[in-house]
Amino acid sequence: MRQVNKLTTYTHEVKQSKFIANLMPFSMYENRLTELKKQHPKARHFVVAFRYLNEFNQIVEHSSDDGEPKGTSGKPTLFVLQGNNLINSALIIIRYFGGTKLGTGGLVRAYSDASNLVITKCDLVEYKEIVQENISFKYSDIRMVEYECQVHSIDIIEKIFTTQTVYTIQGSKGDLQLFLEKLHRVVNIYPLP
Repeated sequence: MRQVNKLTTYTHEVKQSKFIANLMPFSMYENRLTELKKQHPKARHFVVAFRYLNEFNQIVEHSSDDGEPKGTSGKPTLFVLQGNNLINSALIIIRYFGGTKLGTGGLVRAYSDASNLVITKCDLVEYKEIVQENISFKYSDIRMVEYECQVHSIDIIEKIFTTQTVYTIQGSKGDLQLFLEKLHRVVNIYPLP
């Protein structure tokens, strides 16, 4: 799976109708939709589609035709997100009507093309599941643990120093697994609940 990490826009024109595609991380979706409606008060339609992972690691999807004929805009836009295996991403396509009706097939093509074209213009990054873990180790091993955190791109979220040293660490599932395997070989660490 892949995701976008910044806003990308692209304007596609079909028979004087303008389709302004906005592809963004899902976290920006609601605010961006509000901004776009203020910036484009004369636009006829704001077609949306998004896909994201919820807290149970399930894909949640939604699309809306926003007044276009049923199934001609929202679904094709969502299909493009699915076909590109995008997650945690949202598409908002603003349509300015150009005076010529495109028909249902023309609308499907126009929205699909606008979606595909904006995706070709953006930078996609590989999706990595981020996990958190608590580990405990001897105070004398702090330098080794922190060095290995840097090497394996692991973030230290919290440090607790009591009778034992406890770190809350976070990283991609794969990086965290490699980090823990390496540490088990060089220092004594104790995973905590």
